[in-house]
Amino acid sequence: MMRTWQISSVTDAARARIATARLAAAYGAPPLERTRLSAALSAHLLKCLTKGGTWRLTLHPVTGEDGADALEVLVTPSRETSAAGELPWRTTVACPEPGHSPETDGPADDPATLAEALLGADEDTAVVLSRLREQEDLVDFHREELQQTNQGVVALHAELDAADRAQREAFAAERKARTEAENARRRLTFLADASSVLTTPLNHHEILRRIPDLMKPPFAGDVDLWLFEDDDDARRADAHPAAVAAARTGRPQYVADHPGRLPGVDDHAPSPEHPARPLLCIPLPTRREPLGVLTLSPPGERWDPDDAVMLVELTRRASIAIDNARRYEHNRDIAETLQRALLTELPTPEFLGLAARYLPATHGLNIGGDWYDAFRQPDGGVIAVVGDVTGHGLRAAVMMSQLRTALRAYAVDGGSPGRLLTRLHTFLHNLQPDLYATAVIARFHPDDPTMTWAAAGHPPPVLRGPDGRVRILDAKPGAMLGIPLKQDIADHTVRVAPGSTLALYTDGLVERRARGIDPGIERLAAALGSFGPAELGIDLGGAADGILDPLLSDSERDDDVCLLLCHLRGRG
Repeated sequence: MMRTWQISSVTDAARARIATARLAAAYGAPPLERTRLSAALSAHLLKCLTKGGTWRLTLHPVTGEDGADALEVLVTPSRETSAAGELPWRTTVACPEPGHSPETDGPADDPATLAEALLGADEDTAVVLSRLREQEDLVDFHREELQQTNQGVVALHAELDAADRAQREAFAAERKARTEAENARRRLTFLADASSVLTTPLNHHEILRRIPDLMKPPFAGDVDLWLFEDDDDARRADAHPAAVAAARTGRPQYVADHPGRLPGVDDHAPSPEHPARPLLCIPLPTRREPLGVLTLSPPGERWDPDDAVMLVELTRRASIAIDNARRYEHNRDIAETLQRALLTELPTPEFLGLAARYLPATHGLNIGGDWYDAFRQPDGGVIAVVGDVTGHGLRAAVMMSQLRTALRAYAVDGGSPGRLLTRLHTFLHNLQPDLYATAVIARFHPDDPTMTWAAAGHPPPVLRGPDGRVRILDAKPGAMLGIPLKQDIADHTVRVAPGSTLALYTDGLVERRARGIDPGIERLAAALGSFGPAELGIDLGGAADGILDPLLSDSERDDDVCLLLCHLRGRG
């Protein structure tokens, strides 16, 4: 049921507040809600008294939107206050607890009733304070939980930060390691390529020319090479003190205003002329003594220490290449001298012109087993021979010399070319069972219109007639000399007229690995037939050169080359 109070004084307000609290408790409003209602109502009634006039407080039970019981409180302003624009004040208190409808409209004026109302308000306040303490305890608990959570978050952030720093350091270390590995690979690749470039030529002057081109750039700015064999007083006076120290001690010298601390390299005081410019003075070591000193300046401000160490190693390899090239050149000169000494001068009979050419292989020592020879026999005939001992080197050259000497000895007693080759076969097999040779022998006689020839495992002779027609004398030859087989090598005879030219040669002239030997023999026949009728009789040596040039211009020689031309002039 609805309850109404008129409020115009403080006493009316106090009685209305007490009555409202009692009714709210009677209808089942919880203590906390009753306390909130009393506090809000007291504050609003205080405002009403301040503004003056008579206010009406209405309280009646209602049903809320959710179907629950509630108590609605309405404070309506007086007519004067309402005319001034004041609006009613309304609030609703839920009453979930079961209650009862009070029978009185409000509190009596006796002190017991007022005391009971005051104590009831204190009970509600105590409940509120108890709930407040619970909330404070709950807040303290959550504050502690939050603090612990914050500490955990801070620790987690610290761990994440440490992990991030460790990851960045790991990435930096990986990038550094990858960069160092790439630089090391670059240096090793350069060192391997440069070593190949330096060891390919067998001419020490070519190696010296290539050294500066390899080092600058990117590893050197200026390159100065001081060779002791070209040394003179002026050159020694101009040499840098560090270069002199490197020559004297045989150790590389690093010249800079800071210590290099390079392995195997001595630190040297900087130059007075260029105190801030580093220099690297590296001796060129050999088995006996240094060849000279290489002085390098950096391409920029200074070298990377690993680059400087790589340059020292490259200089060492260059020195070895220079020393090996000099040794090779020295041995090659000795070999050429020996080879020329073993090849005798040709005779000059009136009826026969002779011209020979010998070219050593372009690789290796220029000494081998190819040889040519021509000599007179006691009956006036002339023996022309071209041979080839298998292999190269000093052993083949010595064996070639022995075969040539044995052939001359056998020819003194006469004998046909086939007979002479048969005796050489027996001689070689007994003297050197593991060494073999090929040879072709032709015999001319001023009183005989025929030429007799024989071959043992050798390319066939090529004969050019006076009319320019060329024949390849491909009659079946004997086997190689020295093989473990008894053989009698047959003679072959062919008519030759004045003006005819015979070409004897070794396989180095006509054989190519990619094409075989037959195309080369055909090219030789074509070259021999290309001369005019009088050219061979006038300049046989020039004709020999004219044959060699086209046949050898297409490739490097990997075998010795021997060519012997025999031009028949006439008969006495």
